Amino acid sequence: MVNVLTDAGTRLWAPARQSSFRMLWLAQAFSLLGDGVSYIAFAWVTLNLTGSSVSLAYVLALQAIPRALLTLVGGSLSDRWSTRRMMTLSSWARSAVMIAVGSAALTGSLTLPLLCVAAAVFGAVDAFFQPARASILPTVVSAEQLTQANSLLGVGSRVAAVAGPAVGGLIVAGAGGEVAFLIDGLCFALCGLFVTRLPAPAPASAPGKQAEPGLLDRIREGLHYVWQDPRIRTVLVVDMAVTFCYSGPFTVGLATMARNDLTGGSVTLGVLNGALAGGAMLGTLVGGLVGKGPRVGLLIAALAGWLAVGMVVLSLGTGIVVAVGTVLSMGFAIGFQGVYGLSWIQGNIPGDVLSRVISVDMVFGYAIAPLSLVLCGAVASHSTGAMFAMVAAVLALTALGTLASPSVREMR
Repeated sequence: MVNVLTDAGTRLWAPARQSSFRMLWLAQAFSLLGDGVSYIAFAWVTLNLTGSSVSLAYVLALQAIPRALLTLVGGSLSDRWSTRRMMTLSSWARSAVMIAVGSAALTGSLTLPLLCVAAAVFGAVDAFFQPARASILPTVVSAEQLTQANSLLGVGSRVAAVAGPAVGGLIVAGAGGEVAFLIDGLCFALCGLFVTRLPAPAPASAPGKQAEPGLLDRIREGLHYVWQDPRIRTVLVVDMAVTFCYSGPFTVGLATMARNDLTGGSVTLGVLNGALAGGAMLGTLVGGLVGKGPRVGLLIAALAGWLAVGMVVLSLGTGIVVAVGTVLSMGFAIGFQGVYGLSWIQGNIPGDVLSRVISVDMVFGYAIAPLSLVLCGAVASHSTGAMFAMVAAVLALTALGTLASPSVREMR
């Protein structure tokens, strides 16, 4: 038993022994830390500047809309050029935006229109970073180490996702939102610096006589590639179902349940969210320790089914202990399957179309999240149990649809 655990630990940490992977890990950590700080900084400075939650909604929406609209473009350009170059340029661009906003705030020249423009530019630039970040790993580690590398990156990302807003809040409380923007700019600059330490991409082959397809043609090629492969379609559908499960039920749903159906109020909500984050982190780590897991197709169906069961349990109005344990187990399943799902995409899709496929997945996620929030909010206003039951039905249908496809069941 000891030898098994030792071997598993050795496999898990194998990518970390490569300097290129350590540089990528640090780059992602600083980027996600910056994302968390930027959210707090934008929110606090906007509210101080205007005193209006409506203005804050406009700023956040102006950041989200360009990101959603340009993600397919970012994925197409990453496949055409270089994921390393895209990550570097977008990181430094994000750094410049944050430093400009912080400088304007310090000099007293920051206005709401300028803040809106900065938010829109930040969202647009981020659309070029995210697909590249998700597709660069196969150029950094071998195919045999993708699972372990994704596990280590996943754990780091989940820690940074929690630490970023916390650090941002401490900076704002201690030094003000203006300084938070400047420190945020430093985070993104460090991200770009670490990306430059990654190995340079292999030189492209000499161009042939046929002209390269234009941007729109490349986007259409990516969409066609996704559509013609039932396995990729299934992965995207499950990702959408999980996003639907996250966005509405785990925000509106848990908050409503903590307020109306459980005791403890905001403390209970914090415990539930902590259980979700902790379960996801533990699942991500265990996924890397296990190494070669079961068939990915069956794992995808199992995830949807397990989440459906969890939603049914939550719909029954159980007590705090059962609710926390259920949410913890659901988070574990999401983290565990996420390691293998992303590794399968990175290991089975050619590099010249990988960023475009990942960008399609991201765009679907961006589209389903607000729908989940609105729909779950409307149903939860009448009955929290009915909302969880509705989501359980969606997830159950997703699991059955996954099992109905032979090609998906055989995915490895």
